[in-house]
Amino acid sequence: MATVATRKTAADTTSTPQPFSAMLSRLYFARFAFAVVWAALLIPSGKHTGAALTVLLVVYPLVDAAAVLWQLRSKNRPSGPAFAEWANVLVSVGVAITLGWASTSSIGTALAVWGAWAAASGITQLTTAISHRTAGGQIPLIISGAISTLAGASFLAQSAKDPSSISAIGGYAILGGIFFLISAIRLRSQLRTAAH
Repeated sequence: MATVATRKTAADTTSTPQPFSAMLSRLYFARFAFAVVWAALLIPSGKHTGAALTVLLVVYPLVDAAAVLWQLRSKNRPSGPAFAEWANVLVSVGVAITLGWASTSSIGTALAVWGAWAAASGITQLTTAISHRTAGGQIPLIISGAISTLAGASFLAQSAKDPSSISAIGGYAILGGIFFLISAIRLRSQLRTAAH
């Protein structure tokens, strides 16, 4: 669930909203909606291995990778290091492939892969959000990154107990989506303020 935010520049003092911040706001709203729909589909099917679960588990990290890649390729993205974001894209694609295999093996294996990814992406999100905290709208993402890291560790611990369901990650996805929603609202509010 890693993300990128803008840095304040001289353009922040103008009355025109920043195009990158506006794009981020729209993307965060979309990620919230996706998380809610995805969780609604996953929760009832989280006890059954099979094609439906595999597709759901593979799609989530691919959407995460696509969202971060979209941010990185935005022509309005502020300059600066992007190592954490590129690492997130590569890791998310790798996780999608691994989840495709793990979900056909066992619920515990899939949960272990998800937990490792949640912890790693949480650390990445936390690092990115802290480095861009002056851009605004990052406090919810800092909290989300910390929660993701802790949730990932919890999923790893649960995976060792031969779980019968992976539905708990639906709640994790919804919580992450709520943090994206809060960030989107904060960015939209800041853009409105800057426009006046």
